[in-house]
Amino acid sequence: MSHRQTIKRYILKNFLFSDDETAIGDQDSLVRGGVLDSTGIYELILFVEEEFKLSIAPEEMVPENFDTLESMDAFIQRKLAG
Repeated sequence: MSHRQTIKRYILKNFLFSDDETAIGDQDSLVRGGVLDSTGIYELILFVEEEFKLSIAPEEMVPENFDTLESMDAFIQRKLAG
């Protein structure tokens, strides 16, 4: 399963309480769409750190890295490559 798919399933299960894969698109803003608030972003960051064995610095905890599935996937790819 891809990173994006893993994150999507986590968000669907824990924030939208749904199995409907069409509920969020890869480029949908999770913050502006009301899916994630500040607490939700923090929970998501903890999940990403644990799931992908990453350490995310405070300065990386910005909406640009966690607002969409696409931006999260790109961020994780950069972290794993670096």
